[in-house]
Amino acid sequence: MRIVTAMLAGGGAALLLSACGSQTSGEVTTADGKDARYTIDKATGETSMTITGDDGDATMRSGPAVPVDLPQGFSLFPGSKVIANTLVNQPDGEATMLTFEAGAPADKVVAHFKGEAKAAGFDIQIEMDTNGTRMIGGERKEDGATLSVTASAGEGGAVTTGQIIIATKKGG
Repeated sequence: MRIVTAMLAGGGAALLLSACGSQTSGEVTTADGKDARYTIDKATGETSMTITGDDGDATMRSGPAVPVDLPQGFSLFPGSKVIANTLVNQPDGEATMLTFEAGAPADKVVAHFKGEAKAAGFDIQIEMDTNGTRMIGGERKEDGATLSVTASAGEGGAVTTGQIIIATKKGG
């Protein structure tokens, strides 16, 4: 899933370009030398990018209005507000990176995703609790899918900011 990293870096470059002017489409070169085409919808803030590789196209959509499309068995924490959603599709798999705010403590947010991950067959391989930030990470051995969830309590603990990243392989 090397292209995922390239797309996230390229998407960041596209966002920086759009912030510097009115450019809403163009091309950038990724860190590994691939050419990427991007468009930015100024009205919604959505960035779309396509990188053509040796195995086919990889696409990315990122922004606060991109529809949430978590893998089967996963759901957004109840009452959450989506801050940003990034979907990556490439020839060998898919990835979702969702950033959100929830009106619940970080431990409850992580417990929600941990329960869903275990029910979906993920082995939780790491759990961490540091200064109000909770994190879990795991893998589903049957298909190599990976998961990472981080939740941090905001000032006063009223709002938790969270992020879930799930990467799956096609055919797995």
